[in-house]
Amino acid sequence: MYPIDERSNAQIVSYATGDVTGDSIQDHVFLTGIKTPGSPFLQQITLHVQDGRTGLVTKVALKENAGYNPTLFLGDFSGNGVSDILISIATGGSGGIMNETIYSFIGNKAKLMFDSNVYNKIYSYKVTYLDYYKVKVDSILNDQTYLIDISLRDEEYLNEIYDRNGKLKRPIEGFVNPLSGLYPVDYDHNQVYELLAYQKIAGRYNADSLGYVLNTLKWNGKRFVLHNQNVAIFGYE
Repeated sequence: MYPIDERSNAQIVSYATGDVTGDSIQDHVFLTGIKTPGSPFLQQITLHVQDGRTGLVTKVALKENAGYNPTLFLGDFSGNGVSDILISIATGGSGGIMNETIYSFIGNKAKLMFDSNVYNKIYSYKVTYLDYYKVKVDSILNDQTYLIDISLRDEEYLNEIYDRNGKLKRPIEGFVNPLSGLYPVDYDHNQVYELLAYQKIAGRYNADSLGYVLNTLKWNGKRFVLHNQNVAIFGYE
C-alpha cells in the first residue's frame, strides 16, 4: 500500500477497498489524519485513493478536515456501477452534528457529489410551539407541515410552557439541528444506494429533543434530491 510520510505525523485512520476509478479493478481508499496528543480529536484529515491498476495515488484535501472517528463507505450512489466514496466525520458537539461528504472518483478525478454544508443551507425548518400541547414543524423546501403532540411530556415541563388551560404563556420557537447522520440504504434492492439523512428537532434547548426529520435523498443525474420525508417522534413514559 501507499506509504505515509512519517515526517507529517499523519496516520491512516480509516481504510476501504473497492473500484472507485471505474476500471473494474479494486482500489485502495483511505483517510489519514494527525492525532492530537491525549485526545481522539484528529486534524488535517485527508482522502487518499491508490489506483489498483497503476499504483498512482491521488490526495484530496477535505474542506472540513477535523473531528472525531472519521469513517469511509464505498457504494454506488449514482447508478453507474462504480463505487462512490462517503466520508463521515463527527464534529464532537453536543448536537451530534456530522460533516458528510461524497465523492465520485472515476478516472482518478474527484468530483464532489454531496456536501453537508450545502445540504444544511437547503434543508431549513421552522419549529413553533402552539396552544394545547402541540409543536408545529414547517419544512421550508417542500412546504410541508408536521404537528408533534407533546401532551404526554412530564407535568413540570408542560407547566413551564402552558397555563392551566393549555395556552402558551409566551411564544416559543424551537429549531432543527444540522445533519446528524447520513446513512446509505438500498431501498430498491437494485445495488444503488439512496441516502437517509437525520436532523434532530429540538425544543427550547438542544437537550429538549422532540424527534427527527428523516429525509430520503436520491441521485437525479446531477445532484441528490428529496425523494421522501418523514418525522419520527420520541415516545414519553
